[in-house]
Amino acid sequence: MWTIWTGVSMEPKKLAKRLFGTNGVRGIAGTEMTPDLALKIGLALGTMRPGTVAVGRDTRTSGPALASALKAGLLAAGCDVVDAGVLPTPALQFIVRAHFDAGAVVTASHNPPEYNGIKVIEPDGTEMADEESVILERHIFEGSARMAPWDRVGHEQSAPTLFEEYVNAIVRSFPPDIGEGLVVAADPGCGAAYLSTPEILSRMGCRVFSLNSQMDGTFPGRLPEPSPEGLQPLSDLVCTTGARFGVAHDGDADRAVFVDEKGNFIEENREFGLIADLVCRERKGVIVTPVSTSRLIEVIAQRHGCRVVYTPVGSIYVARTMISLGSQGIPVIFGGEGNGGLIFPNHQFCRDGGMTTATMVALLAQIDKPLSVLVDTLPRFTMIKEKIREKDSKGLISRLRTRFSGEHLDLTDGVRINRDDAWALVRPSGTEPLVRVMVESVSDGKAREFFEEIMAVIRD
Repeated sequence: MWTIWTGVSMEPKKLAKRLFGTNGVRGIAGTEMTPDLALKIGLALGTMRPGTVAVGRDTRTSGPALASALKAGLLAAGCDVVDAGVLPTPALQFIVRAHFDAGAVVTASHNPPEYNGIKVIEPDGTEMADEESVILERHIFEGSARMAPWDRVGHEQSAPTLFEEYVNAIVRSFPPDIGEGLVVAADPGCGAAYLSTPEILSRMGCRVFSLNSQMDGTFPGRLPEPSPEGLQPLSDLVCTTGARFGVAHDGDADRAVFVDEKGNFIEENREFGLIADLVCRERKGVIVTPVSTSRLIEVIAQRHGCRVVYTPVGSIYVARTMISLGSQGIPVIFGGEGNGGLIFPNHQFCRDGGMTTATMVALLAQIDKPLSVLVDTLPRFTMIKEKIREKDSKGLISRLRTRFSGEHLDLTDGVRINRDDAWALVRPSGTEPLVRVMVESVSDGKAREFFEEIMAVIRD
């Protein structure tokens, strides 16, 4: 039995936006996500962040057209543009923080191949916050972005090898050849990490077997979302080669998910917990994560004398809370989401699939046990997830607040109902027209019972 809600919730609230969701602008390419919109975003961004702007993209077939339009808007606003080519989103974030006045990456992350989008990167390497995104949207809808005169338009240059700085930084974060003797299987999914992740692993001393490591925006091997079903070929490769683990990424490689040496998929909250355990053994402080994350992280933090701070769902809220706490002198040691998107503050304040992969190598190099054994030692929880199409999400949240008003509620994002042995979260999706329902407990039966309570209110 736990103490109810031992973590601390932060105050940042999501602002209503018309274009930008939890992670940038997204939509079906050619209908919702068009070159015209990309040009307007570039013009608005150039108005807000004059200077030199880095632009990158993932491997989607619509990427070149959208990136060209985005760059045209930036150039027209008077910005100089550095085209970094195809690279992981965290790689672009890393080089923006080091060299540029802003950045933008053309990607739809884990969405299917027909989607695309744009993430806007601030000078500190984080994604643009809600307040600034609202201003950028206002420029788009009101037509208030500035156009530079003919003699002050920007200039463009190509820098396709800039991502190597990112690879070098990750490799230098660990002892030389720390992965020597480890066999690793990698599945970049034909996405943005098709070069970087195999390179990181090789330079850490690992022997690497890879699949889906060619650049192909049709994603012929699997969909950009790394699901257990889609990763079966990776599991087979792990078992065939005797690899210590397999790693896979989403389309822009800001997330990493794993299969163990037996080819079993590791649920992302347990991945988070495993690495959090390593971090907490080495340092004491705060872990920052959204209200949608498993209580497993709380249990591990408490075990090592650390604590958890909760935020709304979305990596930008996690990253900015980590920065804010650090500026107050509070030691922030780790952060992330329960979807494979982990944030290492000593490296940079964004989700980073490459650094997550490298950290897994370091973990197994330090602990001479199979990955499956390490995962099995973690406390077990049952989590139920469901997506509901709901036209009146605000009305639904209001009904739930009334129905469970006598319980411990957290309203950081949607409504989270906290009990001694279970919790439930209902929140509108930031990327789809859906309401997401999550319930977790140490008991399968209690999780199912609580889930039915929630669904009864939704059905009513």
